[in-house]
Amino acid sequence: MSEFEAEHAYRLAALERRVDAIMRHLGIAEPTVATTASARVQELARQGDKIHAIKQYREETGVGLAEAKAVVDNLF
Repeated sequence: MSEFEAEHAYRLAALERRVDAIMRHLGIAEPTVATTASARVQELARQGDKIHAIKQYREETGVGLAEAKAVVDNLF
């Protein structure tokens, strides 16, 4: 991942966290996890390769380990 892509992934993840916080505050249901995880992450999780799914999700979004693990754990 290039520096440009990493910066944008980090910024996107920060925006997603802010939107999630606003949605929780307003009592709006969160979108399903399947819409937030890429096809690659979903495939790795479906194959039972949770470690690589978590790693892939972190690379794509820039989120921390705990958040990535929670997303992957809730995929299926």
